Amino acid sequence: MANKPSIPKGTRDFSPTEMLRRQYIFDTIRGVFQKYGFLPIETPAMENLDTLTGKYGEEGDRLIFKILNSGDAWSGVGEEGKKRLANGEVVHPGRFATEVSEKALRYDLTVPFARYVVQHQNEISFPFKRYQIQPVWRADRPQKGRYREFYQCDADVIGSTSLLNEVELVQLFDDVFTVLGLQVVIKINDRKVLSGIAEVSGQPEKVVDIVTALDKLDKIGREKVEEEMRTKGVSEEAIIGIAPLFELKGSWKEQQPILEKWLASSATAKQGLKDLSFTFEAAGTLKSAVLEFDPTLARGLDYYTGAIFEVKAAEGTMPGSICGGGRYDDLTGIFGLKNMSGVGISFGADRIYDVLLETNKFPEQLGSSTKLLFANFGEQEAMHCLKLLRTVREAGIAAELYPDAVKMAKQFKYADDKGIPFVAIIGEQEMKQGIVTVKDMKSGEQKAVKGEELVGLVG
Repeated sequence: MANKPSIPKGTRDFSPTEMLRRQYIFDTIRGVFQKYGFLPIETPAMENLDTLTGKYGEEGDRLIFKILNSGDAWSGVGEEGKKRLANGEVVHPGRFATEVSEKALRYDLTVPFARYVVQHQNEISFPFKRYQIQPVWRADRPQKGRYREFYQCDADVIGSTSLLNEVELVQLFDDVFTVLGLQVVIKINDRKVLSGIAEVSGQPEKVVDIVTALDKLDKIGREKVEEEMRTKGVSEEAIIGIAPLFELKGSWKEQQPILEKWLASSATAKQGLKDLSFTFEAAGTLKSAVLEFDPTLARGLDYYTGAIFEVKAAEGTMPGSICGGGRYDDLTGIFGLKNMSGVGISFGADRIYDVLLETNKFPEQLGSSTKLLFANFGEQEAMHCLKLLRTVREAGIAAELYPDAVKMAKQFKYADDKGIPFVAIIGEQEMKQGIVTVKDMKSGEQKAVKGEELVGLVG
């Protein structure tokens, strides 16, 4: 018996209705990106393995999907070797990376973007504002809101250290979610503040371990975060030194003086607090989003050096963030182009979809692209309909002709199933009189109009 068709865990099929909703999200984000002067690029689904490894920290590296080479690369491995490879063993340690796997699926859009900038630096005018809407892959454990294949929608500005870029990205978040009608909280912190906390705790060299543990605070709680710090070699004194961080509450204005006093001995932290102050002031009053300082916000990626962002839905039950981002001072340095500062954000389109669906925020008219269905009564009537169909489509109305002359009940069911609001009925009588009977599928009402009035009625 043939195997039941299935797809890999952590991936999904999308129906026409789901695709229309997804396109609505992408079109909204794309429209705001372009309004802010960002231009599109695309990069390949796979990158060279050495482009990606070492850029996401230890945990990120483990989640990279490696692509096994095909053809001759396997010739020296043998059947036993293939079995061992399938079990995760490195068969030829010296040649594994280059001959067995030298490519990988992209893990995010930021590192490929950095590679693109370095490769095309002579064709680009800086500061370079680009956006990218493409799928990424992570070998993660699938769960609610977490997939192995998902789309990211990124916007980055590279080649400028100005904090005005951070301010613009806060306003861009606000614009997108205002259009989508979703209440969100934009959380902001600065890696310089976190580095200052590591400094005053007495273990500045442990900043990456401290930040990686802090990033899990929402998921695992304070106790487990402190436990993880201990396992990474963070001292008890340093953990006690970090403790005031968990007690901070209230608005930015309330927390700012406490932080300034606590972190007074760290020049790095002072700069971070000054930058945050500017961003809050310059962002001003937002349309619908709330901008909030979160001192425990860490975002575990190694490459952030300044501002860090996370957006959470203030409605629905979606755990975790639906967007993120931050400032990276030298991302292109890993590819040989030094002193190229950038700041970027990423929209998690799949999570945004889930929140909009749960909170019933998708516009109703996205249910169907077809607005008018011409019923089919036979060959002669269908030929007559084809002329009207062209006129309707040229007027910008999505319309279709049912291809087979079957019972009307079946044709009406088709319109219902697809959410088509109007059906044009043109039988022998209608053809003689030069009229069209239009049935409103919602109310059940029928109205006879002249052919030239059809566009005005359903448009």
